[in-house]
Amino acid sequence: MERRDARGHYEELAAEYDEHWVYGPDYVPWMSGRIVEALRLRPIDRIADIGSGTGLFAKEVARQVQPRRPLLCVDPSEAMLRRLGTPPPPDLTPIVASAEDIAEQRAHLPYEQLDAMWLKESVHHVADPAHTLQGLSDQLAPGGRLLVVMLPATIQYPLFKAALDRFEELQPNPAVIERHLRAAGLQAELTHVEHELRIGRDRYLGMVRARYMSLLSTFSDNEIEKGIEEMRIAHPEPVLVFPDRFTFILGQRRGGNT
Repeated sequence: MERRDARGHYEELAAEYDEHWVYGPDYVPWMSGRIVEALRLRPIDRIADIGSGTGLFAKEVARQVQPRRPLLCVDPSEAMLRRLGTPPPPDLTPIVASAEDIAEQRAHLPYEQLDAMWLKESVHHVADPAHTLQGLSDQLAPGGRLLVVMLPATIQYPLFKAALDRFEELQPNPAVIERHLRAAGLQAELTHVEHELRIGRDRYLGMVRARYMSLLSTFSDNEIEKGIEEMRIAHPEPVLVFPDRFTFILGQRRGGNT
C-alpha cells in the first residue's frame, strides 16, 4: 500500500481542488447552508474553518452570514490557502496552521476566543482526535459551538471495492468523536444530512484518477487504474447518481446567550 502524508496530498491537489469538490452548482451552497444552520452562525460571531483548504465552503458561509469580523481559514497547506486569492477577500483571513497547531496554541489567532468553528472532513487527519478536540474546545467562548462534519462509517460512493473497504478500515467512528466532544466538556449531539449527487461517469473517474479523496492517495497508480476499470464495468451508466450522507457532530460550551 502506497501512503502519502495528508499535507503533501493537498499540496499536489491544490490547483484543481475546487474543480473536484464542486460536484454541481448547488452542492457548495447546500453544504455551507447546513453548516450555517447547525452552528447557528450570526454576523457578530468570531468564526474559524479548521482545515479550510481553498476556502471553498468558508467563502460561501461568509457570503451567507456576512460576518462583521473576518472568518478565519485555517489550513496547514500554503498552496491551498493561496487559492483564496492575492490578496484574500476582506471577509476571510488565511492562517497557515493545522488543527493541532490551533489546539496547542502554537499558532496565533486574531481573536482571543471563538464563537464558532467547524472541521469538515478533516478530523480523520488528526493523529489524536481526543486531545485535539479538547484543545479546540478550550478556545470556545461561553456558548461557543464546534461542529465536526464527517462521512459516516460506511459510504455508498461508486468507488472500487478496495477503496470502499479501506475507507471503512480507516474512517473514525462518529460516535467516538461525539464522546470526545462530551469529554471536552461540551454538550454534544449527532445528526445526519444527505444530498443526492449526480456526476458524469467520465468526470467522476477523472476525479478518482486525480485522487480527489485523501483516501485514494493510499493507492498506487497501478491500483488506481485497476480500480477505475472495475468501476467502468460496474457502472456503465453515463451519469452516476448516489447519496452523499454526512454526520454532523455539534458540541456547545455552556454559558452565553446562544
